[in-house]
Amino acid sequence: MAEGLHIEHHGHEHEHAHAEQQAPAQPIDSASLPDVKLTPKAIEMVRKMHAKEALGAEHGMRIGVVGGGCSGFQYSLNFDTQKEGDRVADFEGVQVFVDEISLPYIAGTTLDYVEGLHGAGFRFDNPRASRTCGCGSSFSA
Repeated sequence: MAEGLHIEHHGHEHEHAHAEQQAPAQPIDSASLPDVKLTPKAIEMVRKMHAKEALGAEHGMRIGVVGGGCSGFQYSLNFDTQKEGDRVADFEGVQVFVDEISLPYIAGTTLDYVEGLHGAGFRFDNPRASRTCGCGSSFSA
């Protein structure tokens, strides 16, 4: 995972726990990757991190799922270049890559960036997650 990318996960069962925070930003859909969404705040933060790491235009953000974590699957979020078989989306100039194996597990997921009293970081809202873990980056499908 690239330095500075902090990940949290929240399924629908946790939505009310964040009621005191600001209302979630409306996600922006991409026609080429309709199953994954990014909020405007997530797009803004990815752009800032991309610039901070001085990456070229060929680098985008890879969203994936790997085995492991407390609940069976763990989200993966890093900067990468496009690989063969990737689904590619452009969210207002931010390239997003998702491999075909990860896509079914994160279909319908919204990536947001939240700031609060307990810190800031990327948050996954995955309606398909049947169980989540307190670590914030692990889930069961």
